[in-house]
Amino acid sequence: MTGADESGSRRPGAGPLLLGVRHHGPGSARAVRAALAAARPQAVLIEGPPEADSLIPLAADEDMRPPVALLAHAVDEPGRSAFWPLAEFSPEWVAIRWALEHDVPARFIDLPATHTLAWGKDTEEALNDAPEGPGAHEPAVVCEDDDMHATRLAVQVDPLAVLAETAGYDDPERWWEDVVEHRGPGDGDAFAPFGALEEAMGALRETYGSGGHDRDLVREAHMRLQVRAAQREFGDGVAVVCGAWHVPALREKTTVAADRALLKGLPKVKADMTWVPWTHRRLSRVSGYGAGIDSPGWYGHLFGAPDRPVERWMTKVAGLLRAEDRLVSSAHVIEAVRLAETLAAMRGRPLPGLSETTDAVRSVMCDGSDVPLALVHDRLVVGDVLGEVPRSAPAVPLQRDLDRVQRRLRLKPEALERELELDLRKETDAERSRLLHRLRLLGVAWGEPVASRGSTGTFRETWRLRWEPELSVRVAEAGVWGTTVPAAATAKAEADAVAAQALAEVTALAERCLLAELPDALPVVMRVLADRAALDADVGHLAQALPALVRSLRYGDVRGTDTRALSEVAAGLAERIFVGLPPACAALDADAADEMRRHVDAVHGAVALLGDVPAGGVSAPAAPGQGEAGAAGGAFAGGHRGRGLRGRWSAVLRVLSGRDSVPGVIRGRAVRLLLDDGELAHDEAARLMGLVLSPGTPPQDAAAWIEGFVGGGSGGGMLLVHDERLLGLVDAWLTGVPAEAFTDVLPLLRRTFSAYEPGVRRTLGELVRRGPGARGSATTAGSGIPGFAADLDPGRADAVLPVVRLLLGLDGDDGTGNNATEDDNNLAEAGR
Repeated sequence: MTGADESGSRRPGAGPLLLGVRHHGPGSARAVRAALAAARPQAVLIEGPPEADSLIPLAADEDMRPPVALLAHAVDEPGRSAFWPLAEFSPEWVAIRWALEHDVPARFIDLPATHTLAWGKDTEEALNDAPEGPGAHEPAVVCEDDDMHATRLAVQVDPLAVLAETAGYDDPERWWEDVVEHRGPGDGDAFAPFGALEEAMGALRETYGSGGHDRDLVREAHMRLQVRAAQREFGDGVAVVCGAWHVPALREKTTVAADRALLKGLPKVKADMTWVPWTHRRLSRVSGYGAGIDSPGWYGHLFGAPDRPVERWMTKVAGLLRAEDRLVSSAHVIEAVRLAETLAAMRGRPLPGLSETTDAVRSVMCDGSDVPLALVHDRLVVGDVLGEVPRSAPAVPLQRDLDRVQRRLRLKPEALERELELDLRKETDAERSRLLHRLRLLGVAWGEPVASRGSTGTFRETWRLRWEPELSVRVAEAGVWGTTVPAAATAKAEADAVAAQALAEVTALAERCLLAELPDALPVVMRVLADRAALDADVGHLAQALPALVRSLRYGDVRGTDTRALSEVAAGLAERIFVGLPPACAALDADAADEMRRHVDAVHGAVALLGDVPAGGVSAPAAPGQGEAGAAGGAFAGGHRGRGLRGRWSAVLRVLSGRDSVPGVIRGRAVRLLLDDGELAHDEAARLMGLVLSPGTPPQDAAAWIEGFVGGGSGGGMLLVHDERLLGLVDAWLTGVPAEAFTDVLPLLRRTFSAYEPGVRRTLGELVRRGPGARGSATTAGSGIPGFAADLDPGRADAVLPVVRLLLGLDGDDGTGNNATEDDNNLAEAGR
């Protein structure tokens, strides 16, 4: 492309200077800077929303660090928003900075955001296709009804792809690098690159017109009107920085009346604008919002490197790999540079591009492996750079309150994912936890709770933090609930409680309110919870709701939260479950039985956490609709009120384990839970298993009983390893299953035993191969249980007391008058 003069590229004094660029292109950014320095315009017009004109001076603030984005959102519908991202190597950002440094007026001339937001609501088809060419930069419109999925308003034709294909390239990015990024500004003529690009875009517009979308015609009409207005004010000393795709249209001679006619009747919404931080990851296509570049980190390097870009890039790569404990020396860097230059020469490229440097890094520094290369791509080629905006930037009150809390708690938003360990016994960590939980309640998922490493206690939390630009939209959207984080979270929790449909949703919300420490929201949540619990007769729903409610009771100790109101509700739910569970478990098919088995497990864990509630304080009426079965269950529960919740739950499990109408998988699990809790002796468990595995029991029912007893991740494999009587019963039953029934029970048995760890399966196989009684050494004389003696050995039991006392912090006098001897006696008695 050498026809700069024939293209009619304008010099200063011959009309507006149209600088067509590729958005986020470092070559275009350098060329814009050189052209503006040569032309010295009196005004700079930039493609972007005019509502942001008042925000331009903030770009000169020392606290403003790109990448950043202009964020526009509808005042009445904050979830409807649009972004205009700018990186350090974006031509628009370079133009803004040049104008501010030279005290030249800068203005945005694209279609106002008030129309962009309103129009995007009714033009879903226009949001689906996304070009990646020089003029393909338009706002990402984010809508509530598409779950924050950002789509771009754009033309169908990809200008870069067409030009690259015409030039014989199969990769538009490689073509752009060769003709623009590696060429630099025009030799002695700062305007030559723009003239050549305008000529190419003119040819494309003649062939493709608007590319299939009338929206570009409307945008360009508005831009022409703004250019005319600037010319009336500043004469021909006007420079326009816009996507190269639009330059031919801006050069086109049209009437003012025709342009205004295109703008007549456009939909409008009231919109607010501000600056928000952006990330390099969000500038890449893989992030959901594609801004036209695959490698923002690479482009940022090309723009910022003063010289020898390949050598500097290889040095960066070597530093990253060394930080990951890979052996990379200076010799590797030198060899990688030589290989990249050789590959560029062989491929006919003026300089090594990203493909050449990547191939060189893979061969020399990564030993041909793509695993470390993926790290280089993620950290350097794309990058985790997060921009910053000054505190003076406009923001909704909720955002300002969040900023204050973040600074006070020293929780800086970062684009790089990191884990944060919190010790809730420390006030600062407890406040951090409350903030993160409140933000999650508001839908601002800055942090995600993960399993803590090295501790299962409730005093420790682990969070995975990562700040995404879209969270700024979520904060603006959550601003309708309040001006501070606690107030907004409280209002949102109350609204969610009233709108909740299922009982489990309300109990989960109560747990989240306690985690977030929202005492003002709890009365509403508890009232809704009590109403829902009183009306819900489904035992499955009650069983789903109880665990979250019981977990919440633990926070009174760890967080200092008053959970007395929850205790009575939790005990009431447990009583209703005890009453309704036996009849609800009768006559279930296989799928329903498996689901009910999971409910039984959940209730068992919840009762263990809830502990014993004094009898008589909670009534347990029969659930509506249970009829005679419900009444019988109520009488059963009433007969055990003196035993506390745990005792009554054990009675329920005994009923489930002995009823023939209950599916085998539930009966087996009930027996296993009783055995684990010490409520059932091993001899009795073996007797029950022997009855179930007798020839009179259908094989399918027996297999289901075995799955309930030793399956489901309950540690049943180790139980069979240490109790050969149970293993012998299973083995004898399995060998006696008739051939015609064996194929029916085999899938269920495979599912049960395949869940065991390889070591457990191997040990079971060895025991079966040896036969019953072969492990005589494992059974102590006089005991009926392998590995256990008939009586307690006090000497061996006392040997562990020092360690237990140390773990429980019982060294010396605890200030209550109890001494170590009393503690030891108590521990010994507990062990017995």
